[in-house]
Amino acid sequence: MRMKNLLVPTLREVPAEAEITSHKLMLRAAYIRKLAAGIYSYLPLGLKTLKKVEQIVREEMNNAGAQELLMAALLPAEAYQASGRWDVFGPSMFKLKDRNDRDFCLGPTHEELFTQTVIDEVRSYKEYPMTLYQIQTKYRDEGRPRFGLMRGREFIMKDAYSFDLDEAGLDISYKKMYDAYCRIFDRLGLDYTIVDADSGAMGGSGSQEFMVKSPVGEDGIAYCDDCGYAANYEKAVCIPQDKQYPQGDLEMTKIETPDVHTIEELVAFLNCDAHLFAKTIIYKADDKYIAAMVRGDREINEVKLKNLVGAIDDLELAAPAIVRDITNAQVGFAGPCGLSIPVYVDLEVANMKNFVVGANETNYHLTNVNIHRDFEPTQIADIRVIEDGDACPKCGKPIKTAQGIEVGHIFKLGTKYSDALGLDYLDESGKPKTVVMGCYGIGVTRCLAAAIEQGNDENGIILPVSIAPFEAIVIPVNAKDDEQMAMAESIYNELKASGIDTLIDDRAERAGVKFKDADLIGIPLRIVVGKKCGEGIVEYKLRKDESASEMTVKDATESAVRYITENR
Repeated sequence: MRMKNLLVPTLREVPAEAEITSHKLMLRAAYIRKLAAGIYSYLPLGLKTLKKVEQIVREEMNNAGAQELLMAALLPAEAYQASGRWDVFGPSMFKLKDRNDRDFCLGPTHEELFTQTVIDEVRSYKEYPMTLYQIQTKYRDEGRPRFGLMRGREFIMKDAYSFDLDEAGLDISYKKMYDAYCRIFDRLGLDYTIVDADSGAMGGSGSQEFMVKSPVGEDGIAYCDDCGYAANYEKAVCIPQDKQYPQGDLEMTKIETPDVHTIEELVAFLNCDAHLFAKTIIYKADDKYIAAMVRGDREINEVKLKNLVGAIDDLELAAPAIVRDITNAQVGFAGPCGLSIPVYVDLEVANMKNFVVGANETNYHLTNVNIHRDFEPTQIADIRVIEDGDACPKCGKPIKTAQGIEVGHIFKLGTKYSDALGLDYLDESGKPKTVVMGCYGIGVTRCLAAAIEQGNDENGIILPVSIAPFEAIVIPVNAKDDEQMAMAESIYNELKASGIDTLIDDRAERAGVKFKDADLIGIPLRIVVGKKCGEGIVEYKLRKDESASEMTVKDATESAVRYITENR
């Protein structure tokens, strides 16, 4: 491809809308352009790179024995209503009606449709096991689309579904997908961690996420270097930590705490540690209100709490007016004593003695409160966020935490969708049994963004050969110099003939502009034809390296072919 003919409108300035590195660079490098919040078009470089990501995914899925098909994106409501997820997805599902007033949605994920396909098309138990997949655009009406391709309302995803005769078969299918995912992310050049995860709206008995560590990741990861334990914040088990509390059966006392609304203000006002307090937060869980309690120096894990109470939609903090109605006090003075709504208590709170809570009266708190004596919890469970330094639930050593980008997620669905939709089979003896399912997703567009988050410098994008838009670029310093152009064209044609996906920058631009664009768009290897071309010498440089080398044309082309071939 010739740069002169390529649509690559690179930008020198960082667009104001961009928040994170990958978003900034993909806009500057002319990979993508924004159409609306969370919706992007792909320009030639972005599409070319995206197709390479897709191809790696496709090759490894096929190698693992999966079969590719393509489902519709506009889907009738009936299958989702049968599984119960028409309501579970809530406002994140794009819903619409046709001219006959029939309900449809833009597919957020396809468990139901794949299940129905197997119901309709598979005739015998002898056809199992089977894994089907597609690479397709998904639609979710994100409340806060942001970070470019990281969290969009329209995105490309690979979703696969395994169908087995029993749990033992599911274990085998799950392991095949696990191994295939490792190969995919290795080929994409991603530095990733595999963590235990919450199954969320997908359901099922267990799941794991493939996370790329990144400071801009929206998911928290807890991991242990000693034993290898790893889980995301939604799933990480929190072991209660013992603290010192006042001993004895002390009398509960109401104290005045004027204008003290937060734990920090309470700590300063009473001059004591935050672990001596328990904070009570009021949430709306679907159509009811609940209270949740954690120690004063902890945070509530809303996913754990949502799963505990069986809520369909995400939890919402109760509005201040509702808090006043429930507690008879302003926000900041809620406590468990005398509440008429369910109270869910974290494990650590259950171990506390003579602690401080809100008095359900503005400007007042209660001291020396004890569980069971002064209030009865609805349920005691692990509902807090794990923190750096907490005890590892597996070995007890200090846990570490980091932020991560979820690029893949695998689920053991079991029979959730088979039961809901009626996917069963007759075994060898003619007895009906339920098909056992697994689900396996990869965010294709998110993988590209994650690769750029991990691969960049002050000059632009650094991508591995496997997914870079072009594998090599040939740059004549002066396109008006016939000798330089002749040599550049010869190298360009030789690389192409060797199967190298090569770009030649034949523009009548300054050399500095060409170098900046080559670095910005992330081409792994550069050969520059300059003043020494008469001596048969060119400059050879890898994008990931700081320095360049002078080589003969023969050595440069041979080195390029060897490097590209070895790193695809």
